[in-house]
Amino acid sequence: MSLPVTPDFRLDSRRAAVTGAGRGIGLASAAALAGAGADVTLLARSPDEIEAAAAQIVAAGGSARAERLDVTNVNAVRRFFADRPAFDILINNAGTNRPMAMTEVEEDDYDAVLDLNLRSSFFVAQAAARRMIAAGVAGSLIHMGSQMGHVGGVNRSTYCASKWALEGMNKAIALDLAQYRIRSNTIAPTFIETPLTRPFFEDAAFSASVLAKIKLGRMGQVTDLMGAVVFLASDASALMTGSSLVIDGGWTAD
Repeated sequence: MSLPVTPDFRLDSRRAAVTGAGRGIGLASAAALAGAGADVTLLARSPDEIEAAAAQIVAAGGSARAERLDVTNVNAVRRFFADRPAFDILINNAGTNRPMAMTEVEEDDYDAVLDLNLRSSFFVAQAAARRMIAAGVAGSLIHMGSQMGHVGGVNRSTYCASKWALEGMNKAIALDLAQYRIRSNTIAPTFIETPLTRPFFEDAAFSASVLAKIKLGRMGQVTDLMGAVVFLASDASALMTGSSLVIDGGWTAD
């Protein structure tokens, strides 16, 4: 009798693109992929952060480069992916939030959140998938969702709208691309301490309300997501598509 062999979590020889890669979850995703052997391209509108991040990854022994890209510019996104060899892995991470009561939301608030979190995510995924299909690459699309794509939240109407829509988009993309052996999944974190969220946690009442719902009793860290990124990018998740990995400390279990 021969024992089953654990699928490989290594990503050697695979090319990965990460949007919003200069800080927080995007930076952690890029570091995780590079640590597993992938050649990583860090993407963001501001070149300084991603250039510094790519240099750190290279200094640590990984393979990385920085490329400026505004993911809200659909034509620029299409040119970027069309002009390069197909990526094997996409981390669709760029996003934003404007917390406020739904009665206070103005059109520009709605547009800012939905345009970046949903519209841009769709067209980035489309451009990456088109190139994968043309090259015959069996790739992995990983969209950074949220626990707020599975539940509601106070002052999160536009954010929840974008992340619930991202979950539906992910399932439909998975069905469309399965014939090409391209997988699509989401990661749905709870509140993660990042430069974007840190100002919110300075409010003691807000922090207490969050910790009361995270059953494991602590805020999430970017390191809590890195294993999930490598798992979904690798052969270890070869039969997984159209799904969501909820990493929320038990928030949505209640």
